[in-house]
Amino acid sequence: MSARRNLFVILALLVLLHLYIGLRLMPDLGLGWIGMLAGSASLALSTLLVPVGLLSSSLRRRRWSEQLAWLGLLAMGLFSSLLVVTFLRDLVLLLATVGGFGTDALHYYSALAVPLLALAVTAIGFVNARRVARVVRVEVPIDGLPQALHGYSIAQISDIHVGPTIKRPYLNAIVNRVNALGADAIAVTGDLVDGSVGRLALHTQPLARLSAPDGAFFVTGNHEYYSGAEEWIVELRRLGLTVLLNQHVVRQRGGAALMIAGVADYSAHHFNPAHRSDPQQAAAGAPRDLAVKILLAHQPRSATAAAEAGFDLQLSGHTHGGQFFPWNLFVPLQQPFVAGLHRVRRLWVYTSRGTGYWGPPKRFGAPSEITLVRLVPA
Repeated sequence: MSARRNLFVILALLVLLHLYIGLRLMPDLGLGWIGMLAGSASLALSTLLVPVGLLSSSLRRRRWSEQLAWLGLLAMGLFSSLLVVTFLRDLVLLLATVGGFGTDALHYYSALAVPLLALAVTAIGFVNARRVARVVRVEVPIDGLPQALHGYSIAQISDIHVGPTIKRPYLNAIVNRVNALGADAIAVTGDLVDGSVGRLALHTQPLARLSAPDGAFFVTGNHEYYSGAEEWIVELRRLGLTVLLNQHVVRQRGGAALMIAGVADYSAHHFNPAHRSDPQQAAAGAPRDLAVKILLAHQPRSATAAAEAGFDLQLSGHTHGGQFFPWNLFVPLQQPFVAGLHRVRRLWVYTSRGTGYWGPPKRFGAPSEITLVRLVPA
């Protein structure tokens, strides 16, 4: 009953929000009855499609399921922009009315601008989301870094979300670009998939081609636990990735030792108590003469525990950089960092904006990235 109640609440909210958009825009556009009918039909169709987008990763595989998922997710992206821009328009109209500038012309042209702006943002966001992520190069200064480790590089990919609209060709292009970087190691920092092994194994096959001298590593994100984490861990190991579940490996360069550790997702214990994220455990038993300690942790909020465990660098994802406005404004409510390089005491934390996208194929103001992290002397 709880799931049904939640679904009913979501549907009721979607109906009300679409009504809000229609009532705030259509009267000011001066549409005839044909225009009002077309506008109402469009909003009604959006009301039906948005829930399809929300449930797209669990749609049963039928003849038109993939096309339906695309329509639902595109509708989600457009609806989000319509709602935000309609709300911003109302704020402008309120200020204009208070200031004595609330003319009929302002109401008409601002109402006309809302769908045009929402469509433009959605189109630009679609192009940004579907292109292959660009390479972002980041230098991390490490105190006392041995000469043998100067320039040591890790290629990081994160939050690809292979699923309803991200398939094998998209991932294949990412793998090609990562391999071309020639990094010493590769890190996949979670949220790789949105769906089961049975549904997506074909589309994650390109990961078997990831190649780096010191190996390719994976840590779980929250979406792995929505998708059957235990089965995905087995599958990723089969593909040749080293899965780090509160574990570490040590790599040598000219007599200097470097540790790459990984923790399960910050929320993993809610799904499997044995996977409780623990940076201290990840570092347990490591040699004392390590020059650098690197932690792979899906969520930036693992940083406090990582600093206490003595790590020098944490590589994270999860936030998508907000993916598109205005959701980037809400990320700080849950995470300490949205994107980029930050410091927690002596620990550096790099938060990737993600290499794919979740939900709507839309990125606006938060470009996707493949990150090449290089260690340099402080």
